[in-house]
Amino acid sequence: MDFTFTEEQQAAAEAAKAVFSSAPPDGVPSPALTPGAVADDLDRRLWGKAADADLLGLLLDPRYGGAGLDPIALCLVLREAGRVLARVPLLESTAAALAVQRYGGEELRAAVLPAAGRGELVLTVAPHGRTGHDAAELAVQARQDGDGHDGGHGGAWVLEGTQTAVPWAHSADRVLVPAHTGAGRTLLALVPRDHPGVTLAPQISTSGERLAEIRLEAVRLASSAVLTADGAWEWLRSLLTCGTCALALGLGEAVLALTSSYTSKREQFGFPLATFQAVAVQAADRYIDLRATEATLWQAAWRLATDGAGAPAAPGALPVAGDIAVAKIWAAEGVRRVVQTAQHLHGGFGAATDYPLHRYHAWAKQLELSLGPAAAHEEALGDLLAAHPLG
Repeated sequence: MDFTFTEEQQAAAEAAKAVFSSAPPDGVPSPALTPGAVADDLDRRLWGKAADADLLGLLLDPRYGGAGLDPIALCLVLREAGRVLARVPLLESTAAALAVQRYGGEELRAAVLPAAGRGELVLTVAPHGRTGHDAAELAVQARQDGDGHDGGHGGAWVLEGTQTAVPWAHSADRVLVPAHTGAGRTLLALVPRDHPGVTLAPQISTSGERLAEIRLEAVRLASSAVLTADGAWEWLRSLLTCGTCALALGLGEAVLALTSSYTSKREQFGFPLATFQAVAVQAADRYIDLRATEATLWQAAWRLATDGAGAPAAPGALPVAGDIAVAKIWAAEGVRRVVQTAQHLHGGFGAATDYPLHRYHAWAKQLELSLGPAAAHEEALGDLLAAHPLG
């Protein structure tokens, strides 16, 4: 087996490094110093630079102005974004656009994808549901109105419900919302933020970023704006989970590097902290956490990348969801242990608000719990193992 990244994937990672090198973590607004949300908008300057570097259309087909790459390339880019706590919806916008490309009709693709790839149209996803514990697709109900007055094929869809903790909703132009039909079907509706019947209530994340509770009251959409293919939401959630793991990996690697630098320079009893066995062992354990996170991430991303539309995923003992669950378990637990150890080894200096570690800690907690903590994915993995006994 050859685990080397392709030239195109490596080029995407290098382009991401060049873009995100201009966004030092010290410049990220601190949730400890800012009452309320740390900012009203995403980092538009960084978003523009990502668009200029063609990072926003990496996974789109060339006919829509994209590079035609796979989820592995996206995860390589998100890893670099995680290192610097990049305040841009790169994961959400790319995932939503790819879902439109994979499951949407040509009319919707033409209207959305070229503009999204250029960064002119910002997309996001509502992945958390009403409470953060129940399935996201159960928070909104969709019913079809077959009068055909909207000009859509098969009539319009009417949405009712509430989605909470939607990332970047105040900055996005459209939100991809999972919904259920009441008959066991799940669909994805691309809802304009300013559409009649849509209201946003502000919420604040652990990292201080502004989220939104989105309320949908008799929101009527043309059928062309609704993705009704079976499995669309499950696939999108898998991609979002993989991307979250990549962000956590990049963040964890940055924190471990920060800790290594600090303990190498900080002296106690006339010797650098890094020379003490207890310090070295803790740092080594966190290195192992990150390598396990990395290995399981690339396994999951590879399985997802081979799961092309209309083609089965690469063979494995479990469905792709099993690899996704394992990756999220390691990412959630690993990033938590990395930042906790970093705080411990930094001592009181780690809490200084003019030092970036407290920002990383807040973002790490947000990523740990996003799309389900480790325990939720352990339960999902157990269900998969019960349904697919090994050997």
